[in-house]
Amino acid sequence: MLTIGVLGAGHLGKYHLNNWMEIENTRLVGFFDPDDANAAAVEEKYKLKRYATAEALMDDCDAVDIVAPTIHHYTLCEMALRKGKHVFVEKPLANTMDEARELVKLAKESNVKFQVGHVERFNPAFLALQGQTLQPMFIEVHRLAQFNPRGTDVSVILDLMIHDIDIILNLVKSNVSYISANGVAVMSDTPDIANVRIEFDNGCVANLTSSRISMKKMRKMRLFQKDAYIGIDFLDKKTEIIRLDMPGDKNVFSFDIETNHGKKTIAIASPVIKDTNAIKMELEAFRDAILQNSATPVTVQDGFGAMEVAHLILEKISHKQH
Repeated sequence: MLTIGVLGAGHLGKYHLNNWMEIENTRLVGFFDPDDANAAAVEEKYKLKRYATAEALMDDCDAVDIVAPTIHHYTLCEMALRKGKHVFVEKPLANTMDEARELVKLAKESNVKFQVGHVERFNPAFLALQGQTLQPMFIEVHRLAQFNPRGTDVSVILDLMIHDIDIILNLVKSNVSYISANGVAVMSDTPDIANVRIEFDNGCVANLTSSRISMKKMRKMRLFQKDAYIGIDFLDKKTEIIRLDMPGDKNVFSFDIETNHGKKTIAIASPVIKDTNAIKMELEAFRDAILQNSATPVTVQDGFGAMEVAHLILEKISHKQH
C-alpha cells in the first residue's frame, strides 16, 4: 500500500485529495496547508489529519503530491527528494530556471519517481489520438480563459500556455530553432495575453495564442501534416481527423474530390472519446510508475523542457517592452 501526503489543499489541491481517496493501492495519510482557516475546513470535510509542517508529513509517507503555489515548488521538492520520497508536482516545475535545473539534477541523483502535473497529456480528446501517426508540420493553438485572480501569481505563459508547450514538445520531438513572441499585461503585473511563434529544426512551425482575459473559454489545437488535418478540442473533449486516403478505405465518412492529380478520397473520422478523469489518470500513472518501477509519463526532464521554452518566450516579450 503506497502512502501519500498532499502539500497544498487550495482549489486544485482539493481535487487531488478527492481523487487520492478513490485511487486503489494507495492510502492518503494527511495533508499540509499553512492557511489555518482553509486547513480547518479541509480537516472537517475530508476527516484527514492536518500536519503541522511539510517535513512531518513527508516523514510519514512514501510519496508526496505538491499542489502548493509555484514559488514553493522548489523548496518542497528539494526537501522530499533529499528524504528519498517520490514526487508529483504541479506544473510549472519550479519558479525559476535555476531552481528547475537543480531539481533535474536532484531527481536524477535521488533515484525516485518524479512526475510533473501536465494534465492535458491525460485529456481524453488527446488520448483518443493514441495509435495515430502524428507528424505535424504546422500547429495552431488557442487557449483562452476568463479572468481569475487566482492564477495571476505567474504570467499567462506559465499559467496556461505551458500546457500547450508541453503537448507540442511531446509531439514534435525536434529542437526549437527560433521563437518570436508578443505579450501584454492588462489586468495583472505579468502578461495576460500572448501570441507566440515557435520554429523547430525539422521545419515544423507552431503558433500559440493564450489569454486569461477572454469573454469565452477555448482550448483548441489544430495539427496539419502531409496527409491529414487533426483538430483537438481539450475543452469540449472532441477530436476530428480529416485525412487524404486511398479510395476504398472503410473510414467513418468519406467522399471523393477531383484534383489536378486525379480523384482523391477524403475521409473524416471522429474517434470515440472516453469519459475519463484526467487528474485521476495522471495520479494513477504516478502510482503505477512507483509500484511497477517504470518511467513516469511526464518526467522531470519534460517539465524542465516546457519551462525552458516558456522562459525563452518571457524573455522575448520582456525585450520588446524595454
